Amino acid sequence: MVVASDIISDNKLIYPKGYKLTARAIERLSTYGVKSIRIEDPGYEIEEIVEEAAPVNTAAAEEPSHFEKLKDSQEYKEFRKDFIESVGGLQKNLNEIVEKNKPIDVDDMISDTIHILSSQSSTYGVFDMLHNMRDFDDLTYTHSMNVAMICNVFGHWLGFSNDKIELLTACGMLHDIGKLKIDDAIIKKPGKLTDSEFLLIKSHPLEGYKILQPQKINEHIKLSALEHHEKCDGSGYPMHLVSNKIDGYAKIVAIADVYDAMTADRCYREGLCPFKVIEIFEQEGLHKYEISYIMRFLECVVNTYIDNRVMLTDGSVGTVKWINKQQLSKPMLQMSDGSFLELAKNPGLKIEKIL
Repeated sequence: MVVASDIISDNKLIYPKGYKLTARAIERLSTYGVKSIRIEDPGYEIEEIVEEAAPVNTAAAEEPSHFEKLKDSQEYKEFRKDFIESVGGLQKNLNEIVEKNKPIDVDDMISDTIHILSSQSSTYGVFDMLHNMRDFDDLTYTHSMNVAMICNVFGHWLGFSNDKIELLTACGMLHDIGKLKIDDAIIKKPGKLTDSEFLLIKSHPLEGYKILQPQKINEHIKLSALEHHEKCDGSGYPMHLVSNKIDGYAKIVAIADVYDAMTADRCYREGLCPFKVIEIFEQEGLHKYEISYIMRFLECVVNTYIDNRVMLTDGSVGTVKWINKQQLSKPMLQMSDGSFLELAKNPGLKIEKIL
């Protein structure tokens, strides 16, 4: 069967017109909850294939969520397998760079990541996958892989050329290499850090730059390691640089770094809901991050959660249906009883978690 018109779900292009369906493709349509498609047929101009509607479950919270269905899909299982293998390879590479001063082959380092990302039909789908990969409590290797992937997607959203996207991917992958110079017990300490321990943590950008400085790699990669904790208002570290003094690639890595760090589970806290992180970015992002970058990131990342079921702070459940561009963290929801709720008009309610 050949697809007769673009198949779109969750505001994402799943398959374009003219795509030849396979068994795996049909399985993927089921994962996205697609109930009907239009296909070309030699005997007819267009034939519509409709799946018989399943009985409606009025208890919305009991229905399998988008992410639960995604986790059961073959596509996710393959992504997870490739991701874990790539993190293992990244760990070996980073340790050899730090311990043996191994020459860095950037193309080789990012090749697995580029391959994994190329298997995704859309940039939004990458965030679907990463959202389900939050069971890794790793502040260095997995985090570096996540940031590399987010940077890659971010580069696409910004309209970068392929060469710039690959460079940005490398910047994200190597940004935290300096953490390998810090005692793992401090990196993974579950309790509050002492002042001296916190100072050690804050030394990792400079340590990373020292590691990368003698390497024959693009200067943006070195500066991203050094400056990814700088903020445009001068409140960052280690040098308290202001906007026009911060490397452009480092500004992008900074956003990807914070988003991944705040939404991921850690040994000392549970990951924040993405909508809470978006709210924090809305409150302080325009001062601390490059405006054109942070606005583009937020507008795109919030769209990855359209049609996802969420739980509010009062325990009620709804589905994200419309994004409020004035307050991205407060979308319109369709509630389990079919009514609509504008969070922007209900300041006492917030999205607690994505189901």
